[in-house]
Amino acid sequence: MSTADSGLSVGRGLFYLIVAGTAWGTAGAAAALVFKASDMGPVGLSFWRCAGGFVLLYAVRLMRSRRRASSPYATVSVPPRRRLPRIVATGVTLAVFQTAYFASVESTGLAVGTVVTMGSGPVLIALGARFTMRERLGLGGVVAVAGALAGLVVLVLGGGGASVRPLGVGWGLLSAAAYAAMTLLTRWWGRDRGADSSDTTVWSFAVVSLCLLPLAAVEGLVPHAADPARMSLYLLYIVVIPTAVAYALYFAGAAVIRSATVSVITLLEPLSAAVIAVVLLGEELTVSTVAGTLLMLAAVTGLAVAETRGAVAARRDMALV
Repeated sequence: MSTADSGLSVGRGLFYLIVAGTAWGTAGAAAALVFKASDMGPVGLSFWRCAGGFVLLYAVRLMRSRRRASSPYATVSVPPRRRLPRIVATGVTLAVFQTAYFASVESTGLAVGTVVTMGSGPVLIALGARFTMRERLGLGGVVAVAGALAGLVVLVLGGGGASVRPLGVGWGLLSAAAYAAMTLLTRWWGRDRGADSSDTTVWSFAVVSLCLLPLAAVEGLVPHAADPARMSLYLLYIVVIPTAVAYALYFAGAAVIRSATVSVITLLEPLSAAVIAVVLLGEELTVSTVAGTLLMLAAVTGLAVAETRGAVAARRDMALV
Protein backbone atom coordinates (compact mmCIF):
# COMPACT_ATOMS: atom_id res chain seq x y z
CA MET A 1 0.00 0.00 0.00
CA SER A 2 2.83 2.39 -0.80
CA THR A 3 2.14 5.45 -2.89
CA ALA A 4 3.83 5.57 -6.21
CA ASP A 5 5.48 8.87 -5.61
CA SER A 6 6.80 9.02 -2.07
CA GLY A 7 7.07 5.35 -1.15
CA LEU A 8 5.25 5.96 2.16
CA SER A 9 2.41 3.52 2.77
CA VAL A 10 -1.11 4.74 3.47
CA GLY A 11 -1.13 2.87 6.77
CA ARG A 12 2.06 4.55 7.92
CA GLY A 13 0.81 7.93 6.68
CA LEU A 14 -2.33 7.54 8.79
CA PHE A 15 -0.22 6.58 11.80
CA TYR A 16 1.99 9.64 11.31
CA LEU A 17 -1.05 11.92 11.23
CA ILE A 18 -2.56 10.37 14.35
CA VAL A 19 0.69 10.85 16.26
CA ALA A 20 1.01 14.43 14.97
CA GLY A 21 -2.53 15.38 15.96
CA THR A 22 -2.12 13.85 19.41
CA ALA A 23 1.23 15.59 19.95
CA TRP A 24 -0.23 18.96 18.93
CA GLY A 25 -2.82 18.55 21.66
CA THR A 26 -0.07 18.55 24.30
CA ALA A 27 1.30 21.90 23.12
CA GLY A 28 -1.47 23.90 24.80
CA ALA A 29 -0.78 22.42 28.22
CA ALA A 30 2.97 22.93 27.80
CA ALA A 31 2.41 26.52 26.63
CA ALA A 32 0.26 27.19 29.69
CA LEU A 33 3.15 26.01 31.87
CA VAL A 34 5.55 28.31 29.99
CA PHE A 35 3.23 31.30 30.46
CA LYS A 36 2.87 30.45 34.14
CA ALA A 37 6.63 30.13 34.67
CA SER A 38 7.64 33.27 32.74
CA ASP A 39 6.42 36.48 31.12
CA MET A 40 6.75 35.08 27.58
CA GLY A 41 3.93 36.08 25.22
CA PRO A 42 2.19 33.93 22.60
CA VAL A 43 4.03 35.41 19.60
CA GLY A 44 7.38 35.05 21.33
CA LEU A 45 6.56 31.46 22.15
CA SER A 46 5.60 30.79 18.53
CA PHE A 47 8.88 32.31 17.33
CA TRP A 48 11.07 30.25 19.66
CA ARG A 49 8.98 27.18 18.89
CA CYS A 50 9.53 27.54 15.14
CA ALA A 51 13.15 28.71 15.38
CA GLY A 52 14.01 25.83 17.69
CA GLY A 53 12.15 23.43 15.44
CA PHE A 54 14.17 24.67 12.47
CA VAL A 55 17.49 24.13 14.27
CA LEU A 56 16.53 20.63 15.35
CA LEU A 57 15.14 19.57 11.97
CA TYR A 58 18.12 21.07 10.14
CA ALA A 59 20.50 19.03 12.32
CA VAL A 60 18.55 15.88 11.48
CA ARG A 61 18.61 16.82 7.80
CA LEU A 62 22.41 17.17 7.87
CA MET A 63 22.77 13.69 9.36
CA ARG A 64 20.42 12.27 6.74
CA SER A 65 22.32 13.99 3.95
CA ARG A 66 25.60 12.44 5.09
CA ARG A 67 23.99 9.02 5.27
CA ARG A 68 22.57 9.41 1.77
CA ALA A 69 25.92 10.58 0.41
CA SER A 70 27.54 7.37 1.64
CA SER A 71 24.72 5.19 0.27
CA PRO A 72 25.31 3.35 -3.04
CA TYR A 73 21.71 3.95 -4.08
CA ALA A 74 20.89 7.04 -6.11
CA THR A 75 18.21 9.39 -4.87
CA VAL A 76 15.92 11.68 -6.84
CA SER A 77 15.39 15.21 -5.57
CA VAL A 78 13.20 18.10 -6.60
CA PRO A 79 15.15 20.84 -8.48
CA PRO A 80 15.78 24.02 -6.43
CA ARG A 81 13.68 26.17 -8.79
CA ARG A 82 10.65 24.01 -7.93
CA ARG A 83 11.56 23.56 -4.27
CA LEU A 84 11.76 27.27 -3.38
CA PRO A 85 8.08 28.10 -4.14
CA ARG A 86 7.01 25.10 -2.05
CA ILE A 87 9.11 26.21 0.91
CA VAL A 88 7.91 29.83 0.77
CA ALA A 89 4.25 28.91 0.27
CA THR A 90 4.30 26.35 3.09
CA GLY A 91 6.14 28.72 5.43
CA VAL A 92 3.84 31.68 4.77
CA THR A 93 0.62 29.63 5.13
CA LEU A 94 1.94 28.07 8.34
CA ALA A 95 2.82 31.50 9.75
CA VAL A 96 -0.64 32.91 8.89
CA PHE A 97 -2.33 29.78 10.28
CA GLN A 98 -0.60 30.04 13.67
CA THR A 99 -0.69 33.83 14.04
CA ALA A 100 -4.33 34.22 12.99
CA TYR A 101 -5.33 31.40 15.34
CA PHE A 102 -3.65 33.13 18.29
CA ALA A 103 -5.40 36.38 17.29
CA SER A 104 -8.74 34.57 17.16
CA VAL A 105 -8.21 33.05 20.60
CA GLU A 106 -7.18 36.43 22.03
CA SER A 107 -10.23 38.15 20.53
CA THR A 108 -13.04 35.67 21.09
CA GLY A 109 -11.64 33.07 23.50
CA LEU A 110 -10.11 29.62 23.23
CA ALA A 111 -13.36 27.70 22.79
CA VAL A 112 -14.85 29.74 19.95
CA GLY A 113 -11.47 30.30 18.29
CA THR A 114 -10.78 26.55 18.25
CA VAL A 115 -14.20 25.65 16.89
CA VAL A 116 -14.10 28.28 14.12
CA THR A 117 -10.56 27.42 13.03
CA MET A 118 -10.56 23.64 13.39
CA GLY A 119 -14.24 23.33 12.46
CA SER A 120 -14.18 25.29 9.21
CA GLY A 121 -10.81 23.82 8.17
CA PRO A 122 -12.15 20.39 7.11
CA VAL A 123 -14.98 21.99 5.13
CA LEU A 124 -12.62 24.29 3.23
CA ILE A 125 -10.21 21.42 2.63
CA ALA A 126 -12.92 19.07 1.37
CA LEU A 127 -14.22 21.71 -1.05
CA GLY A 128 -10.72 22.62 -2.20
CA ALA A 129 -9.71 19.00 -2.74
CA ARG A 130 -12.88 18.37 -4.73
CA PHE A 131 -12.33 21.27 -7.12
CA THR A 132 -8.52 21.19 -7.43
CA MET A 133 -7.68 17.48 -7.24
CA ARG A 134 -11.00 15.75 -7.95
CA GLU A 135 -10.88 13.98 -4.60
CA ARG A 136 -14.35 12.64 -3.87
CA LEU A 137 -15.34 12.36 -0.25
CA GLY A 138 -18.29 10.01 -0.75
CA LEU A 139 -21.33 9.57 1.48
CA GLY A 140 -19.35 7.80 4.21
CA GLY A 141 -16.76 10.56 4.19
CA VAL A 142 -19.41 13.27 4.43
CA VAL A 143 -20.98 11.51 7.41
CA ALA A 144 -17.55 11.12 9.06
CA VAL A 145 -16.66 14.79 8.56
CA ALA A 146 -20.05 15.88 9.89
CA GLY A 147 -19.62 13.58 12.91
CA ALA A 148 -16.15 14.96 13.60
CA LEU A 149 -17.37 18.56 13.42
CA ALA A 150 -20.31 17.76 15.70
CA GLY A 151 -17.93 16.11 18.15
CA LEU A 152 -15.65 19.14 18.07
CA VAL A 153 -18.52 21.54 18.83
CA VAL A 154 -19.80 19.36 21.68
CA LEU A 155 -16.30 18.84 23.07
CA VAL A 156 -15.23 22.48 23.06
CA LEU A 157 -18.48 24.35 23.61
CA GLY A 158 -20.29 21.79 25.75
CA GLY A 159 -19.37 23.59 28.95
CA GLY A 160 -21.10 26.79 27.84
CA GLY A 161 -20.08 30.29 28.74
CA ALA A 162 -18.40 31.02 25.40
CA SER A 163 -18.79 34.44 23.80
CA VAL A 164 -18.66 35.04 20.05
CA ARG A 165 -17.00 38.19 18.68
CA PRO A 166 -17.06 38.90 14.91
CA LEU A 167 -13.41 39.98 14.78
CA GLY A 168 -12.32 36.76 16.45
CA VAL A 169 -14.44 34.73 14.04
CA GLY A 170 -12.80 36.55 11.13
CA TRP A 171 -9.33 35.72 12.44
CA GLY A 172 -10.42 32.11 12.90
CA LEU A 173 -11.67 31.87 9.31
CA LEU A 174 -8.39 33.36 8.05
CA SER A 175 -6.47 30.80 10.08
CA ALA A 176 -8.63 27.98 8.71
CA ALA A 177 -8.12 29.20 5.13
CA ALA A 178 -4.33 29.22 5.62
CA TYR A 179 -4.46 25.74 7.18
CA ALA A 180 -6.55 24.49 4.26
CA ALA A 181 -4.13 25.98 1.73
CA MET A 182 -1.17 24.39 3.51
CA THR A 183 -2.83 20.97 3.57
CA LEU A 184 -3.94 21.11 -0.08
CA LEU A 185 -0.53 22.27 -1.28
CA THR A 186 1.18 19.49 0.68
CA ARG A 187 -1.14 16.90 -0.85
CA TRP A 188 -0.72 18.36 -4.35
CA TRP A 189 3.07 18.36 -4.16
CA GLY A 190 3.00 14.91 -2.58
CA ARG A 191 2.01 13.56 -5.99
CA ASP A 192 5.36 14.65 -7.39
CA ARG A 193 7.78 11.77 -7.74
CA GLY A 194 10.98 12.49 -5.82
CA ALA A 195 9.43 15.13 -3.58
CA ASP A 196 11.01 15.21 -0.13
CA SER A 197 8.59 16.46 2.51
CA SER A 198 11.33 16.64 5.15
CA ASP A 199 13.30 19.17 3.10
CA THR A 200 10.25 21.40 2.70
CA THR A 201 9.44 21.10 6.40
CA VAL A 202 12.90 22.23 7.52
CA TRP A 203 13.08 25.37 5.41
CA SER A 204 9.42 26.23 5.96
CA PHE A 205 10.19 26.65 9.64
CA ALA A 206 12.95 29.09 8.67
CA VAL A 207 10.39 31.12 6.71
CA VAL A 208 7.94 31.07 9.64
CA SER A 209 10.67 32.19 12.03
CA LEU A 210 11.54 35.15 9.80
CA CYS A 211 7.87 36.13 9.53
CA LEU A 212 7.38 36.01 13.29
CA LEU A 213 10.67 37.64 14.31
CA PRO A 214 9.51 41.32 13.98
CA LEU A 215 6.29 40.64 15.90
CA ALA A 216 8.14 38.69 18.57
CA ALA A 217 10.70 41.49 18.91
CA VAL A 218 7.91 43.97 19.61
CA GLU A 219 6.32 41.66 22.16
CA GLY A 220 9.64 40.71 23.77
CA LEU A 221 12.08 38.05 22.64
CA VAL A 222 13.85 37.31 25.93
CA PRO A 223 11.48 36.10 28.66
CA HIS A 224 12.01 36.58 32.38
CA ALA A 225 11.42 33.63 34.68
CA ALA A 226 11.83 32.91 38.38
CA ASP A 227 13.01 29.39 37.47
CA PRO A 228 14.73 29.59 34.05
CA ALA A 229 15.66 25.88 34.07
CA ARG A 230 12.05 24.76 34.43
CA MET A 231 10.82 27.24 31.82
CA SER A 232 13.55 26.06 29.42
CA LEU A 233 12.50 22.44 29.95
CA TYR A 234 8.91 23.25 29.05
CA LEU A 235 10.06 25.20 26.00
CA LEU A 236 12.36 22.35 24.92
CA TYR A 237 9.42 19.95 25.04
CA ILE A 238 7.36 22.26 22.83
CA VAL A 239 10.21 22.54 20.32
CA VAL A 240 10.85 18.79 20.13
CA ILE A 241 7.53 16.94 20.41
CA PRO A 242 4.59 19.09 19.17
CA THR A 243 6.80 21.01 16.73
CA ALA A 244 9.77 19.20 15.16
CA VAL A 245 8.41 15.67 15.50
CA ALA A 246 4.73 16.46 14.96
CA TYR A 247 5.14 18.70 11.91
CA ALA A 248 7.65 16.36 10.28
CA LEU A 249 5.14 13.52 10.64
CA TYR A 250 2.26 15.75 9.51
CA PHE A 251 3.89 16.87 6.25
CA ALA A 252 4.98 13.30 5.46
CA GLY A 253 1.52 11.86 6.12
CA ALA A 254 -0.40 14.70 4.45
CA ALA A 255 1.50 14.07 1.22
CA VAL A 256 -0.01 10.60 0.79
CA ILE A 257 -3.44 10.80 2.46
CA ARG A 258 -6.56 12.42 1.01
CA SER A 259 -6.84 16.02 2.15
CA ALA A 260 -10.26 15.70 3.83
CA THR A 261 -9.05 12.67 5.78
CA VAL A 262 -5.99 14.64 6.92
CA SER A 263 -8.14 17.48 8.19
CA VAL A 264 -10.37 15.19 10.26
CA ILE A 265 -7.54 13.12 11.75
CA THR A 266 -5.73 16.25 12.89
CA LEU A 267 -8.84 17.14 14.91
CA LEU A 268 -7.25 14.80 17.43
CA GLU A 269 -5.45 17.94 18.63
CA PRO A 270 -8.38 19.39 20.63
CA LEU A 271 -9.36 15.84 21.63
CA SER A 272 -5.98 15.06 23.17
CA ALA A 273 -5.95 18.51 24.77
CA ALA A 274 -9.28 17.74 26.44
CA VAL A 275 -8.00 14.38 27.71
CA ILE A 276 -4.89 16.04 29.15
CA ALA A 277 -7.05 18.67 30.84
CA VAL A 278 -9.08 15.95 32.57
CA VAL A 279 -6.32 13.47 33.39
CA LEU A 280 -3.37 15.73 34.24
CA LEU A 281 -4.82 19.15 35.03
CA GLY A 282 -7.73 17.93 37.15
CA GLU A 283 -10.56 19.42 35.10
CA GLU A 284 -14.01 17.91 35.59
CA LEU A 285 -15.06 15.04 33.29
CA THR A 286 -18.38 16.17 31.81
CA VAL A 287 -20.98 14.50 29.63
CA SER A 288 -20.04 16.82 26.76
CA THR A 289 -16.38 15.75 27.02
CA VAL A 290 -17.31 12.07 26.81
CA ALA A 291 -19.84 12.58 23.99
CA GLY A 292 -17.54 14.78 21.95
CA THR A 293 -14.65 12.35 22.40
CA LEU A 294 -16.71 9.37 21.25
CA LEU A 295 -18.05 11.22 18.19
CA MET A 296 -14.60 12.34 17.09
CA LEU A 297 -12.96 8.96 17.69
CA ALA A 298 -15.71 7.26 15.67
CA ALA A 299 -15.22 9.72 12.80
CA VAL A 300 -11.43 9.36 12.78
CA THR A 301 -11.67 5.56 12.93
CA GLY A 302 -14.21 5.46 10.11
CA LEU A 303 -12.14 7.65 7.82
CA ALA A 304 -8.95 5.72 8.59
CA VAL A 305 -10.62 2.43 7.71
CA ALA A 306 -12.09 3.90 4.51
CA GLU A 307 -8.70 5.34 3.51
CA THR A 308 -6.97 1.99 4.02
CA ARG A 309 -9.63 0.09 2.08
CA GLY A 310 -9.40 2.60 -0.75
CA ALA A 311 -5.64 2.12 -0.95
CA VAL A 312 -6.06 -1.66 -1.06
CA ALA A 313 -8.69 -1.39 -3.81
CA ALA A 314 -6.49 0.99 -5.85
CA ARG A 315 -3.55 -1.37 -5.56
CA ARG A 316 -5.72 -4.30 -6.64
CA ASP A 317 -6.95 -2.36 -9.66
CA MET A 318 -3.39 -1.48 -10.66
CA ALA A 319 -2.37 -5.12 -10.39
CA LEU A 320 -5.22 -6.17 -12.69
CA VAL A 321 -4.14 -3.60 -15.28
